[in-house]
Amino acid sequence: MASTTAVRAALRTQRIETPSWAYGNSGTRFKVFAQQGVPRDPFEKLADAAQVHAFTGVAPSVSLHIPWDKVDDYAALAKHARDQGVVIGAVNANVFQDDDYMLGSVTNPDPRVRRKATDHLLECVDIMDATGSRDLKLWFSDGTNYPGQDDIRARQDRLAEALAEVYARLTGDQRLILEYKFFEPAFYTTDVPDWGTAYAHCLKLGDRAKVVVDTGHHAPGTNIEFIVAFLLREGKLGAFDFNSRFYADDDLMVGAADPFQLFRIMHEVVRGGGLDAGTEVAFMLDQCHNIEPKIPGQIRSVMNVQEATAKALLVDAEALAAAQQAGDVLGANAVLMDAYNTDVRPLLAELRAELGLAPDPMAAYAASGYAERIKAERVGGAQAGWGA
Repeated sequence: MASTTAVRAALRTQRIETPSWAYGNSGTRFKVFAQQGVPRDPFEKLADAAQVHAFTGVAPSVSLHIPWDKVDDYAALAKHARDQGVVIGAVNANVFQDDDYMLGSVTNPDPRVRRKATDHLLECVDIMDATGSRDLKLWFSDGTNYPGQDDIRARQDRLAEALAEVYARLTGDQRLILEYKFFEPAFYTTDVPDWGTAYAHCLKLGDRAKVVVDTGHHAPGTNIEFIVAFLLREGKLGAFDFNSRFYADDDLMVGAADPFQLFRIMHEVVRGGGLDAGTEVAFMLDQCHNIEPKIPGQIRSVMNVQEATAKALLVDAEALAAAQQAGDVLGANAVLMDAYNTDVRPLLAELRAELGLAPDPMAAYAASGYAERIKAERVGGAQAGWGA
């Protein structure tokens, strides 16, 4: 096993970004269930996200989603975040919830719609400037439902044109990170369906364009850890959107459906330097808590990522390399399984205590009284939701 001292040192530096929309109401296409105490605006979302950071110590940034988190003064929103003990993270564009986007946004055959969508992406860069955000995260629902509906190649040309315009607008260390999804809501073709398509566009754009791996955006049986290993090797892995799925894009809590897969992914992250000092790989959550309480759902998710990371860090790299070099199939597998089967919860509890945190974040949050307080205070007004 790897040294627990080295494991602790690496875990101290890990950061996991939570999404603003995880604190609002969400659901399925059948029903959105409202919960008491849900935030009514982005300021209250940030206050809730600050609770996750306060009890875990590793979630200091919060992703925004525009227009769900639209405000008049983004500098004031960023200051409010800092006052709460967190900062604004990635800015997510929304080009899928406007009637104009029925046939696509930046790949729409109508140039007026394409212009509208691209202008929204540029607006998001303006918001990055105002909030100090580094990352513009783009996911496109664009695609077609029927053969012959549109020109597949022309849609790639339109996509490339929009991405190039937005990329040229970035300044400093700002990045464009491009997400892919193999289907839904388009069913025949999706314009960014896989990591190869995203990689190809990012490669053409330049060094500050990276790929986002959403763990729920793959066909069943896809070897996600291979994708992670490849993109890390090429220097093109920009971020993760962590969540879990049983069937499709379920957006369940990360590690809930297949914790072994999460471990395998994190092993490739460690192997590829994705936890090293100065890494640009961003670990983000992208989940919807439809039936479970929002803040505890995020706390548990952060803890699940920490546990998978700790196990990955415990892999004996020298023993694994020796077994691989010798062609020892069972020996190499055993090295991985020994790390995976290690109970890392005591190690993480001790680490939290060293950092001045409660060893059990879930219990500490439950005892804090915050949930009861926001239920009492947040009465009236319109609760935040994902806008569906």
